[in-house]
Amino acid sequence: MFDILVFLFENYFDSGSYPDSATLTRKLAMAGFADEDINKTLNWLSELARHDTGSYSAELIESDSFRCYSTHEMERIDTEGRGFIMFLQQTGIINPMQRELLIDRVLTMNENSPSIEKIKLIVLTELWIQNQLMDDATLEKLLIVSDSYYRH
Repeated sequence: MFDILVFLFENYFDSGSYPDSATLTRKLAMAGFADEDINKTLNWLSELARHDTGSYSAELIESDSFRCYSTHEMERIDTEGRGFIMFLQQTGIINPMQRELLIDRVLTMNENSPSIEKIKLIVLTELWIQNQLMDDATLEKLLIVSDSYYRH
């Protein structure tokens, strides 16, 4: 799934959206991705696009509370990943509601890649789907500033 998301972002970012499911399935198959991976990724994107916020209180969007992670979440999201999520929220790239949705998405990805890479890709995809990546400053904060933030 991770590789397909990277492919989508690299090939369709400039256009602002990706093609319909049938076209996308064809293009991904021609690019050499397995049918099972394509279906899994398209389902994941569909869930992401739905923004299922029903299980969260609307007040969460404006919350300034501190997030404590469960043992399961800490096993799946390493210290660097949790710090990056905090960085995203503190810099205003995501709000607390988006943070919870991000954590849910990270937990549903069964990839062996480092959690920081999953988080960056999920946030990029989420903001791209919501048309919130129009601002170069946000993209710069997400990709460039975050890397230098962790080097110090």
